[in-house]
Amino acid sequence: MAKKIVVIGGSAAGPKAASKARRMDCNAEITIIQKGKYLSMASCGYPYYVGGVFDERNKLISSPTGTPRDSNFFSKVKDIKAVVNTEVTKIDRKNKKVTVKNLKTCDNAEYNYDKLIITTGAKPIFPNLPGSELEGISTLQSMEDADYLKKVAVEKKIKNAVIVGGGLIGIETCEALQLAGIKVTVVEKLPQILPFLDWEMAKLTEKEVKKHGANIYTGHSVDEFIGKDGKLTGVKLSNDEILDCELAVVSIGNKPNISLAKDAGLRIGVTGGIEVNKFMQTSDPDIYAAGDCVEIHDLVSHNRVKTHWPMGDAANLQGRVVGQNVINGNEATYEGAVLTGICKVFDYTVGSSGFSEQRARQEGYANIISAIHFAPDKPGFMDAKPIGIKMVADKRTGTLLGVQVIGTGDVSKRLAIAAMALHAKMHISDLVNLDLPYAPPFSPAIENFITAVHVLENKWLGRMDGISSVEVKQKLDNNEDMYILDVRTTNEYEQMRLGIGETLIPLGAIRDNLDKLPQAKNTLIVVYCKISLRGYEAACCLKGNGYTNVKVMEGGILGWPYQREK
Repeated sequence: MAKKIVVIGGSAAGPKAASKARRMDCNAEITIIQKGKYLSMASCGYPYYVGGVFDERNKLISSPTGTPRDSNFFSKVKDIKAVVNTEVTKIDRKNKKVTVKNLKTCDNAEYNYDKLIITTGAKPIFPNLPGSELEGISTLQSMEDADYLKKVAVEKKIKNAVIVGGGLIGIETCEALQLAGIKVTVVEKLPQILPFLDWEMAKLTEKEVKKHGANIYTGHSVDEFIGKDGKLTGVKLSNDEILDCELAVVSIGNKPNISLAKDAGLRIGVTGGIEVNKFMQTSDPDIYAAGDCVEIHDLVSHNRVKTHWPMGDAANLQGRVVGQNVINGNEATYEGAVLTGICKVFDYTVGSSGFSEQRARQEGYANIISAIHFAPDKPGFMDAKPIGIKMVADKRTGTLLGVQVIGTGDVSKRLAIAAMALHAKMHISDLVNLDLPYAPPFSPAIENFITAVHVLENKWLGRMDGISSVEVKQKLDNNEDMYILDVRTTNEYEQMRLGIGETLIPLGAIRDNLDKLPQAKNTLIVVYCKISLRGYEAACCLKGNGYTNVKVMEGGILGWPYQREK
């Protein structure tokens, strides 16, 4: 008898699971039940559709060959029954059936299953604030949201918009609306945007956003939506400031959509997602779950903590595992994720894998080491563009814990290397001599990722004393005594400089000008250049001449997240 498989949810994980199950068994009866109108939506593409990167709406719901992935597509191409505009209202585990309601006709029906797959996704978190009912307030979670914001972008009637939340979707939406000619302000409750980054990396990204005309308020929240005649006219911030706007897009996160699973008595995890094992199997052996509704293991943490990781790639990978297991039994596994994410921010690319320094401390890593490295992504004669890499490691063991990469160069490549290294739980000593592809059109002779590891190793082994730009700024604000040394050339200094009381002595002139340096050998000397490669060489020279308190400002001028003189 043909195996009956029912899938609840038709966005990412559900269709993937159904399609994989079909490839494993051509005779199974497979049904997808989708509450909404659309199937297999490329939801991560919504901001780019809104922003005009492409204007053909069907690309969001089409296969690579351009065929819309609708019920007919699933029926004809995959022999999968896909029922849309239909809500599952109850899971009867004892009798192994689900009750559904057609949202157009209100008719009820039942589907029996041998194996049930829950892929109900996540719901956007929406604040319960005064004025939330006003016209002009949206999220960017659904095709309908994308249609609404695309209409706003095309009509060009709205002049001002506020994005509530500075995470991935918030910043992507900011760019989309700003490119449409709308003046955008991002309001983020935390002290920084993009909370998966450390502060200094986020601040550099914030400067990129502001460079393109958008505004950012950090450390503030929206307390009220203000309107007139039922339409939004502004938002009131926690400091009582009012920002005029005709559009507000709320992007403060999402939470697993677990109501069906919870009502059915399935076990819910500590993060609020459905609890699953490595086979993506729930507490009921005949029910599997995948995608944004589940919680998974964080593979970086030494405690293998649980996390909610609502990402499209993870949903598809989990769906593939589920599709195989409902046919062949529990043979495929999904162990978890190292939390890799990437985001386009105007001309910048921003991404991270694993833990930030802040997150590592929160997870109990008290003894960590970090390093920041900025450099061109390829030789200067090959149209090089800068990227910055911050690495975090366990100082006790030397194990890599996290990597952040930002810049206008090839960020994705370096982040992919980082994700693989984190999956393999690689040690600093494993990374210093990686055999990575090299040719001038693609990278420097020593790949940026490896150079960043070299900086980290030099700090770890005590060859280099680093100091972050944040620490330097704190010392300046506290009027602490230090000698700040810029070792670039005179021309470089005239073109761009920090203006923080630094002294210019080019690297090649250091040995001839030791008499101009502080005579007390224990004076704190902070040395840097554009990216601090020459800064490190200067530090080695100074230490060789008896100076005992020399620190290299990591990232150099390119890594300076504050205002500079020039």
